[in-house]
Order: sequence, then structure tokens, then C-alpha cells
Amino acid sequence: MPSQVGSLLTFVVVLVLIAAWLRFTVLGRGFSVPLRTMVKPPVTHQYPEKPRPPADRFHGRHQLNRYEDGLERCIGCELCAWACPADAIYVQGEMNTLEERFSPGERFAVDYQINYNRCILCGLCIEACPTRALTMTSEYELSTDTREGLIYTKEQLLAPLAAGAPATPQPDADVRARGTNYYGGLAVTPPGLHSSEIKSASARPSSLASKVIPDAATALREMQPLPVVPAQAMAPMQSSPAGSPQGEAEVGGPRDPEVAP
Repeated sequence: MPSQVGSLLTFVVVLVLIAAWLRFTVLGRGFSVPLRTMVKPPVTHQYPEKPRPPADRFHGRHQLNRYEDGLERCIGCELCAWACPADAIYVQGEMNTLEERFSPGERFAVDYQINYNRCILCGLCIEACPTRALTMTSEYELSTDTREGLIYTKEQLLAPLAAGAPATPQPDADVRARGTNYYGGLAVTPPGLHSSEIKSASARPSSLASKVIPDAATALREMQPLPVVPAQAMAPMQSSPAGSPQGEAEVGGPRDPEVAP
């Protein structure tokens, strides 16, 4: 019996010493990390059979969006290329014609490339886009065997056509016949920035026009004529030196009520 009690006490003392070593020494705290990990449940994901879903606002591969009628949102302004800190975007714009229209604006991107050898997926390019043409998806599988394979062209980045939408280019007459207002009427907010609603220009409210561009007759009636200062009121200030007491009295003194605005 005494031998069993001695063995139990020895075991308890050894456990206390090991716990103290793991807690109060640098080497022990380092060894405690794998020991704690060994008893935790595994977090291994069966990739690529069952890939782990990305976060909600994950910055993945870019996408060039379209409108519901098939036209491209990109207008070839090159603001995304200017905003890119890694110089990874190349855009070449070209003018739309009456026979071939790619976008609602005057220009479109005839060549669009993103070099993912340089891209840092920061998202500054989508912030600079004025038409919400460039967005980022949740796709992150971009690996390839060559550097050339990481240079995505416009054909690879362009979103697929909606069901029943005609392909680009489209005749300018067909686009005008639809009467779609792509940029939100008198406001310049493009559709899709806050919603995907696209309304005809005739269906948009025109109350904003009176705030931005007032009627010419109303503006002339509301304009107040500027006050006319008599010549005798300007004479003392012109004849007196700038630092003389007379000049200071005239400038700082009471103003003529007829001259007051």
C-alpha cells in the first residue's frame, strides 16, 4: 500500500512539473501548440472535390458586365487602367459606329487585357469604373502552367449574354428603337449601381432638370441686379493713402444706406 501511494504521488508531481514547464517556459509554450492542435477536430477540406466557399466580399477574377439587352457596359474610358497600382490592365478604346454598336456610349473597349502575373486583386479598378462595367467574382482558381495563360483577354472576361439578348455588335438603329435609358435619365447614376432596373427615358421623372438646368426665363427673373456704387462714395478711398487715418475712417466707417447691398 505505501508503495502504491508513493507511485501515485510521484505521478502527480511529474504531471505538475510538466504542466509548469509547458506554461512558464518559452520552450514549453512552443511545445504546447502542437499538443493542443492534436486534440482539435481536423479542418481539412477535400479540395478540389469539395472546395471551401470563399468569403462574401472575396476579390477574385474580374468580369466585364453587360446590360440586359446584350450591350457591353464598358465604354473604353481607361479609368481602370489608370487606377491600377500594379499596371496590370490594358485597355484600348474605339468609337462605336452606326453599323456596329458595342456599348451605349460613344466608345467601347476593342481590346481589354488583365495580367494576373501583376494583379494584386486590390479592387481599385472596380471603384474607378463609372458604369459598373468591371466587377470581381468569387473565382480564385487562376493557376496555369505558363505566364501567357495568366493574361486574360476581353473574350475571357466578358460576361455571357442574358437569355434572349442579341450579341454585339448591334445596329445603332435597333438600340435607339428600344428607347432604353442606360444611365438613369437626367441623373448620371448608371442602372445596376443600386439596382438592376433599366427604364425607358420617357418613364424617368424630369423633376431633377429644374434643379440642374433651370429654365432661362425663370433664371433671368430671379437674378438680382448688382448694386451700383456712386462715384462720390469711391472718391475718398481713391484720394486717401492706404495707411492714412482718413482712408481707414472711410473704409471702416458707416456705409451709405443707398450703397448697401
